[in-house]
Amino acid sequence: MSNNLEKKVYIETFGCQMNEYDSERILYCLEEKGYKTTLSPEESNIIIINTCAVREKAENRLFGHLGKFKNLKESRNDLIICVGGCTAQSMGKEIQEKCPFVDIVFGTHNISELPSLIDRKFASRKSICSVINDGFDYELDKVNRVNKYSALVPVIIGCNNFCTYCIVPYVRGREKSLNPDTIIENIKKLVFDGVLEVTLLGQNVNSYGKDLSIDIDFPILLEKVSYIKGLKRIRFMTSHPKDYSKNLIQVIKDRDNIVSHIHLPLQSGSNRVLKLMNRKYSREGYMDIIDNVKSNIKDYSITTDIIVGFPGEEKKDFEDTMDIVEKVRCDRAFTFIYSPRNGTSAAEMADPVPLKEKKKWFNELLEIQNNISFERNKEHLGKVVKVLVESFSPKDADMLEGRMENNMIVNFKGKKESIGKIVDIKIEKTMSFYLSGRIITK
Repeated sequence: MSNNLEKKVYIETFGCQMNEYDSERILYCLEEKGYKTTLSPEESNIIIINTCAVREKAENRLFGHLGKFKNLKESRNDLIICVGGCTAQSMGKEIQEKCPFVDIVFGTHNISELPSLIDRKFASRKSICSVINDGFDYELDKVNRVNKYSALVPVIIGCNNFCTYCIVPYVRGREKSLNPDTIIENIKKLVFDGVLEVTLLGQNVNSYGKDLSIDIDFPILLEKVSYIKGLKRIRFMTSHPKDYSKNLIQVIKDRDNIVSHIHLPLQSGSNRVLKLMNRKYSREGYMDIIDNVKSNIKDYSITTDIIVGFPGEEKKDFEDTMDIVEKVRCDRAFTFIYSPRNGTSAAEMADPVPLKEKKKWFNELLEIQNNISFERNKEHLGKVVKVLVESFSPKDADMLEGRMENNMIVNFKGKKESIGKIVDIKIEKTMSFYLSGRIITK
């Protein structure tokens, strides 16, 4: 290993916020062993790709990035390439069969083992695949947080729902809730360290506590967290509509530091397709939750996920989805064309609708939702909103960037001293995906 490259790690993260948290854990484990983080793969001697497996596009992205690093690997005998995350958990040795230059494959259940795997690789030079099928490898205080003022805090790992299109239960395992006292103490430490905002994470946070021997559920946990002194904002995701309770809505309504941003995946507005998906709720049940949110939560913001072109979906089913989209009027929707995942039951379903037709539906949905997003954003025009300032804008070095309670990005001119503070911004310009304004000094 050359001296100028020794002990430097470069990491790329694909996918959800749980993956972002796992990358923070990976960096902590390696920094404990003396590694330093670099933003340049050329400067590193360890490259890690933390992968997502939710859609085929994520897998294609992995192999595209591995191809990008292949030439670097061939020119450097001291470079170790590691692949972790959900695709690694799902594919295992198949990754190394497709890309023999990948040195280490590790899964979602044994992240803390990575430093020893790297040591083994340096000692033997043999490729390693270490993927285990179950485990609980979480210590909340052992993370290297990327954001000093906003922290990710997992409260439940895994999923028991087995939606027919989803690979998550297979790569993340069954639901395991973290102890509430552990969660509370961790967040208190985060606040002491200067954190103003936490996001409580889980594949389905609403299932929290069902596997514990004590009497607790997610609304109770959320309320407990809200009483932590100095904690300004609490977010949570993701919720499953089948478990979304009136008690949860009441807690959000009652506690000022719980943001009014609700991320509630719809996936489809068709009861027939929802049944094929094994979602365990109806379009009517979904609308009941939305109506309850709108009736009880001030300045609510709703975002969602939608799959277009699920196997067996017909034009009428798509029209049912469009009907819900126009009724709910989400601030934003994360929309995807269905992508089959090996090992899921949906991958075996008949899928007669051609991709060309699915793309047509997708574009129709995108056009409607973009218009709705723009109209929803226009409602903020001229208003003064609270923004947690996170950094300088990556697109404009003269602009600061932060987030409103509804998670919308706001850009404005300001000084470095505002980073890490919640400031008042008057919104002066609105787009579909961001807002801009000016800081209001008191």
